[in-house]
Amino acid sequence: MRSNADAAGEALSHFATPDTEGRELLNRVADRFKLSARGYHRVLRVARTIADLDHSDEVGKRHIAEAVSFRLTNLGDG
Repeated sequence: MRSNADAAGEALSHFATPDTEGRELLNRVADRFKLSARGYHRVLRVARTIADLDHSDEVGKRHIAEAVSFRLTNLGDG
């Protein structure tokens, strides 16, 4: 079994596609904080993991919001 951290490209798009509200939130955050493509995908991976822990088949806005909160907390860490 592979982990969310191993998901790339099409696999990540298939398993971590957020719902409409989640995608809108992530796009706003990416624009505001100038997330790179790598940063954007890291947020998606973390959101997918949070959704898994929440026993959710879909990545929702709340999962994206929590993943973003972790990402923004770590922006100053170097």
